[in-house]
Amino acid sequence: MGNTFGAGDDRLYLSNGATDVFVEVLLPAVSALAACPWEYRFGGLLALQDQELAGRGAVGFDLAEIHWGRTAPQRDAAKGFVLRAIGLAERRYRWELLGHEPPHALAYLQRFREIVAGFEPSEAGPDRDVLPQLSELGCCVRHRVLSPVAYLDGCVFCQGGIGSGSE
Repeated sequence: MGNTFGAGDDRLYLSNGATDVFVEVLLPAVSALAACPWEYRFGGLLALQDQELAGRGAVGFDLAEIHWGRTAPQRDAAKGFVLRAIGLAERRYRWELLGHEPPHALAYLQRFREIVAGFEPSEAGPDRDVLPQLSELGCCVRHRVLSPVAYLDGCVFCQGGIGSGSE
C-alpha cells in the first residue's frame, strides 16, 4: 500500500513511510517560500498529505487536479514556485526537524522535480480544484509549517507519525 504524486501516467509512487518523508522534507520549504494565496493553498494541499489525518495509503494527488491559474503567467509563476520549493528542500532546508537523515529523500524530490518540470497545466483547469481554501489553513507556531485549520492541535511534525516513518 502506498501513495502517488504526479501527473497522469508520470507518477512518483511512495510507500507509506516514504510518503511521510516526502511530506516532511518538502513542507518546511513550501511553508517558508509561500507569499501569495496560491502558494499558501499549495502548501495546504501538501499539509493535507499527513497520513496521520487521512489514513495510511490514502493520500497523494495528481497535478492535473490543481488549478494552476487562469493565465499563462499565473500558471508559470505557480509552477516556478513549486520548483523553487523543491530546490530549497533539496538543499536540506530545515531537515533537522526530522531527527534523522532520510537516505532516499533526495531521490524522491528529484523525481518529483522531473514530474513538475515536465507538466503543462491546462488552460481550462480541473473540474474541481483540490487546493484547500485559505480559510482552511493555519500555521503551526512551534514548527513554522502550514497546517489544516481542522487539525491545529498539531502539524505533521507535532502528530508524531511523521518523522518516525521508515523509507
